[in-house]
Amino acid sequence: MAEKISKIRNIGVYETALKDGTPSFRASITHGGKHISLGSFSDANTAAVVYKEARHILSDPDFVVSSYNSNMYLPFDKCVCLINFRDKGMYISNPIYLEKKYFFYYLSPTLVYKFDIEDLFYYSSHKIMKRGRHLFVADYGSQLSVLARYGIKSYAVEGRDYRFANDDSTDLRYENIIILNRYRGVMQFAEKGFIRYKSVIHVKSNYVIGKYNTEAEAAIAYNKAADILKKNGIKKNFQLNYVEDLSPSQYADIYTKLKVSTKIYELQQTPRST
Repeated sequence: MAEKISKIRNIGVYETALKDGTPSFRASITHGGKHISLGSFSDANTAAVVYKEARHILSDPDFVVSSYNSNMYLPFDKCVCLINFRDKGMYISNPIYLEKKYFFYYLSPTLVYKFDIEDLFYYSSHKIMKRGRHLFVADYGSQLSVLARYGIKSYAVEGRDYRFANDDSTDLRYENIIILNRYRGVMQFAEKGFIRYKSVIHVKSNYVIGKYNTEAEAAIAYNKAADILKKNGIKKNFQLNYVEDLSPSQYADIYTKLKVSTKIYELQQTPRST
């Protein structure tokens, strides 16, 4: 009976109860044949205001994402969803606004990322979260880096290992991301007008393994240096590079012929003092 009375007094508001019996008020709206949940609230008045704000957004084409203000009761994420549904005819539960060849994903009114339309299916069902400078999604119980979808490793540094073609780090369209270094310990550099690759490994401090003509050679040199250090008793969990597009015999041939710095051979495990 309480739910029916609440519905009559405040259109779009339904009274429910939490598991512990605490009253809760659910707001929802129907638009274009689509029933949309607007959220649950602790009091009926707040739920009613949320319903009115949602109705206003859906009926006013002049209300855009930048029109949102902190005094509104409707959550920002839901506001974006409603604006996209009103303008594009597609309801997406995540804060996405569609364009023809790309879409915007809003983390807040002032922070928005741009993605290729090919990624719409993934991000319409995976919510992006941000911790510090790290963007990630929850996927099958794990936190997966957004940048990992572009082949950017967790240890990668912007400007050294990758860069943005238009210098906009919020533009995550594939054409805007340029991978400079795909492998661990490998850094691209210019020498006498040519692109070369330097391989570096860290053991208390950085040691240069060598300079090489190709990225694959530098990656294999890193692996070779790690193997040498392990044989010398250096107890460190070096994560080796997986070099694509090389057969085992090709990899072994390059591995055997590659030269590494003599300093790598000289590094030994420091004996513990007794």
